[in-house]
Amino acid sequence: MAHRQIAKLLKATEVTEGAGVTVYRTIGTPGLRHLDPFLMLDYFNSDDPNDYIAGFPDHPHRGFITLTYMLDGYMLHRDSMGNEGNLRSGGAQWMKAASGVIHSEMPKQADGLMRGFQLWINLPANQKMSAPGYQEFSGDKFPVVETTEARVKILSGSFEGKSGPIHDENTGVQYRDIQLNPNASMSQALDASLRGFIYVYEGSVAVADTQLPQHSFAVLGDGDQLKVDAGSSGARFIVVAGRPLGEPIVQYGPFVMTTMEDIKVAIAEYNNGTLVRSKATMTTQ
Repeated sequence: MAHRQIAKLLKATEVTEGAGVTVYRTIGTPGLRHLDPFLMLDYFNSDDPNDYIAGFPDHPHRGFITLTYMLDGYMLHRDSMGNEGNLRSGGAQWMKAASGVIHSEMPKQADGLMRGFQLWINLPANQKMSAPGYQEFSGDKFPVVETTEARVKILSGSFEGKSGPIHDENTGVQYRDIQLNPNASMSQALDASLRGFIYVYEGSVAVADTQLPQHSFAVLGDGDQLKVDAGSSGARFIVVAGRPLGEPIVQYGPFVMTTMEDIKVAIAEYNNGTLVRSKATMTTQ
């Protein structure tokens, strides 16, 4: 049994997306272009409607999966597959862009807190041009494990005999949202074959000898166990890990392929209106 250390500590970069929404990006920045199989991680957090009300109007994707986890708030999803989804507090959206999707994510609230995460997960080369798909899960569909020290919500993968409803056969993604009580400690198994990270969005924690204050992002080193110690105010954080694909990553904005030639094709098809090739249905749970 080997406990994971912190391999890299990263400060988020403020990025403007959509129609002017500020997000805090860690993966997908000059400090960390990719963390195979993960391509991007954005955290959004504001109770000022001026920060989020413009939302994310129609924009394209090709070659990967987006996983959006809404901690607080309400957004409406519409896409070129014909789906319309309501993403509310505690829920998540799994969108396989694959060969091409154009979608929008627009706030359905005029005030209040809106916060959550969007994670981009790579697709293997042989699936990048497969049919797109969409799944949506309400918050009550995610199992929760509670102990005297912690509360663990399982979006994807397994923990203590319970499994989340989101599955990615390519990367075996594990995604846990954890609340740890003040000064409490917990250890959790994390398959040694998976590459992972931790993002602290409330309070503070320590992993091995490294202190992680609020809004810290850290790449986890090798090992098969993760021990986390909460600070005096407790903590909330996500732990995410996935199996690397080990393939070339060529990215141009919302297009992620394995060659520059494929990127040029994606740009041309978006410009001439042929990016979207397939229809798919929505699964809501």
